[in-house]
Amino acid sequence: MQNTGDINGRVADAPSGNWVYRILPPALWPYAQLARWDRPIGWQLLMWPCFWSAALAANAAVASGQISPGFLLIYHLILYFIGAVAMRGAGCTYNDLVDHEIDMEVARTRSRPLPSGRVTRWQAKAFTALQALVGLLVLLQFNWFAVVLGVLSLAVVALYPFAKRFTDWPQFCLGLAFSWGALMGWAGLFGSLSLAPIVLYAAAILWTIGYDTIYAHQDKEDDELIGVRSTARLFGDRTRLWLIGFYGVSLVLMLLSFALAGAGWLSYVGLLVAGGMFAFQIAVLDINDAQQCLALFKSNSKVGLIIFAGLFLSFLFLVP
Repeated sequence: MQNTGDINGRVADAPSGNWVYRILPPALWPYAQLARWDRPIGWQLLMWPCFWSAALAANAAVASGQISPGFLLIYHLILYFIGAVAMRGAGCTYNDLVDHEIDMEVARTRSRPLPSGRVTRWQAKAFTALQALVGLLVLLQFNWFAVVLGVLSLAVVALYPFAKRFTDWPQFCLGLAFSWGALMGWAGLFGSLSLAPIVLYAAAILWTIGYDTIYAHQDKEDDELIGVRSTARLFGDRTRLWLIGFYGVSLVLMLLSFALAGAGWLSYVGLLVAGGMFAFQIAVLDINDAQQCLALFKSNSKVGLIIFAGLFLSFLFLVP
């Protein structure tokens, strides 16, 4: 039976004017919602560490005197875009399967396809497999080191939906999964890892903890009632101080990563702008304003874009 939280086939926390509802037939809406195609912020935040890492590797390749990877970089960026959309969709569908009963108890999520009854668990599982297959086909376009590295990420992805049940730090587990692209971009170009992408990975993890803590403040009342744990509940009124730490150390680690890779000067300009955007988030944050928390969370896609733009432009200036 369809849950009353379902609003004309839409979900409560997604924009009703999204392209999904203008282009796709209504029969496909539940699948688009499972994959979060109507909420692109998720695949964007998954994609940016991939883009950072690929652009950082391109900077390193030019700075070290290797052949300029211009066309290869563009090809890899296209692959990371497709992979991010596919794997974020598969991850969200898997997450909804795991959280089926929890989502029925939370006001923001009970209109999703599974708790509202518009999709069966079998259909959701089949859709998860289909999206994962697309992700696998993308992964197989890279070297074998990158393929193995990508497969290893699945262990973290599988763990994340359960983290909120046994730790106050599920945002850390999300960071481990969502930041994996910081390793993949470099591995995809060089077929190996070095200190620069590892430091970038640590920076991306801290960034993820920061923005997802802001996001989790939307649900803290419901989470407390049903026993779901989060850094939003853990930090409470001290959230702003924690964000200063997470975002501040993340910027320092990115700075170190760029220096280790020999990135061009424009990459540091991007970091400076990103630092200003972090400062704005911290200054205006009202943890009791759910709409503002969502808006600040979404603004991190612009942060990711700015950092990538700095790296990409610095690469272009380094090319002979």
